[in-house]
Amino acid sequence: MFGRRVLLADPDVDYRKRLKDLLAQHGYLVVAETEDSQSTLQAAFQTEPDIIIMEAKLPGSKGLEVARVIEEHHLAPVVLITSFNDREIIEEAKFSAVLGYLIKPIDEASLIPTLEMAIGIFKRLVRVGKENKRLKKELEERKLVEQAKRLLMEKKGLCEQEAHRYLQKLSMDRCSSLPKICQQVITSLSKN
Repeated sequence: MFGRRVLLADPDVDYRKRLKDLLAQHGYLVVAETEDSQSTLQAAFQTEPDIIIMEAKLPGSKGLEVARVIEEHHLAPVVLITSFNDREIIEEAKFSAVLGYLIKPIDEASLIPTLEMAIGIFKRLVRVGKENKRLKKELEERKLVEQAKRLLMEKKGLCEQEAHRYLQKLSMDRCSSLPKICQQVITSLSKN
């Protein structure tokens, strides 16, 4: 928890100061303070915070646009703060990168657990996203191998095992990846 980097986005300077002091007492480091949507996005990209604590209705944006941009770029988890319980914002937040929601005045007992939970969930989401991307790539590569083997079997009369060995040998002989070799074989045999 100590040393977590925080971006505070709230138009109320006095409130930011109180929140910054509270965060410092718990070992958090406020790396940027902003008061509108434009400066919040700039600061998020420049400082790469661990978490963003953001007023739900930041000047210069409609709804939770800022949170959506932050999510799109996988910058950091967002915890919203607001002066009242707003059902409309809660509904909108369900479909954005918002991983926490606190109502002012923020209770010290709920602040830290909310931040830590948001950071933990965000890390899991990033990890799952990377794994998903890796699996998609692996699936595409397998499809290429299967398509190349099928073409070798049809056009060259090889059995599946011979076709696979042929592709592996080409890959080793040309010092090229198996998917790259498969793409070349598919291109070559598809012309015939």
